[in-house]
Amino acid sequence: MAKTMLGVDIGQDQMKLALVKNGRVLKTVSASMPENLLREGRITSRESMGEFIHATMKENKIRANLAAFVLPNETVFIKNVEMPLMTVEQLEYNLPFEFQDYITGEVKDYVFDYAVLNIKEGEAEGTENGQGSAEASSETGSSTMELMAVGTLRSVLEDAQESLRKASLKMSIAAPGLCAYISLIRAQKDTLSKVAEEYGILDLGYGAIRMFMFKGDRNVATRVLEVGLSRLDEVLSEAYSVDVHLAHTYLMSNYEGCQSRAECMAAYENIAVELMRALNFYRFSNPDSALSDIWLCGGGAVIRPLTDTIGDMLDIQLHPAEELVPGGSGIEDCYNFVQAIGITMG
Repeated sequence: MAKTMLGVDIGQDQMKLALVKNGRVLKTVSASMPENLLREGRITSRESMGEFIHATMKENKIRANLAAFVLPNETVFIKNVEMPLMTVEQLEYNLPFEFQDYITGEVKDYVFDYAVLNIKEGEAEGTENGQGSAEASSETGSSTMELMAVGTLRSVLEDAQESLRKASLKMSIAAPGLCAYISLIRAQKDTLSKVAEEYGILDLGYGAIRMFMFKGDRNVATRVLEVGLSRLDEVLSEAYSVDVHLAHTYLMSNYEGCQSRAECMAAYENIAVELMRALNFYRFSNPDSALSDIWLCGGGAVIRPLTDTIGDMLDIQLHPAEELVPGGSGIEDCYNFVQAIGITMG
């Protein structure tokens, strides 16, 4: 049976919906988020969020029963960890200890999950040249496994699940945006591998800018800049003496060529300098790095003076988001829907 899924990506500025059937995008819709419906990544009212999702679906004639929900970055902890090889039951018991620096309150208030990235077989005792069986090496406890581990508050999942239920949707998947990127990378691995084996995804978001570095389909580093398009809104708000909401409209429509104003150009340079520092630190920490290609997504990907400044200052090849998405060249404003599409493919 054909599987249809609605990808739901809620952000501080916009909600993005992507209706996907068996990996093919049928429809994409974005809607401005009501004020104060999301605070620090948390849904403030399940009832209102459910009504907003339902109204947006109805207005745009979207019909779906199953939903895949992108957990906002602010609400999740993600770590690559290496642990001794163990059973699922042992892992469920031990995984929370990997997040002890992030947890406040009771462990029972959190939910944890993981994906196995790699199994490293150790040398078995009593064998020569390490030529022991996997079973023997496991028994010695020398084998390890590499995991991508994720943790979030149980209430975050419950907020999402109940909001979707009130919109007549059943939550089938809930995962961080990083997982959406990984799913797309796996779907497009043949295309991406022709360009590079190591690459980055730059999410130019409203509240923050995030740079994800990958080797193959493995996320090896993430850098977060606590500045996003909201900073440009503030600049234009002051320049035009208007509120930030109108300033954001000016920014995205390039009103009177405002994207090229001196104040904005200065802000772009500041952003690019911070990204350059993050990239230089990554390369310093990974001397064998050959990263030279980055794919752009998020609302800022459409602001040409910003992306040109980033490309020039980082001296790196920038690629459009549609290259990450199957059939992306036929999706209008594809840069805005990367996570909403990718989350349905998990």
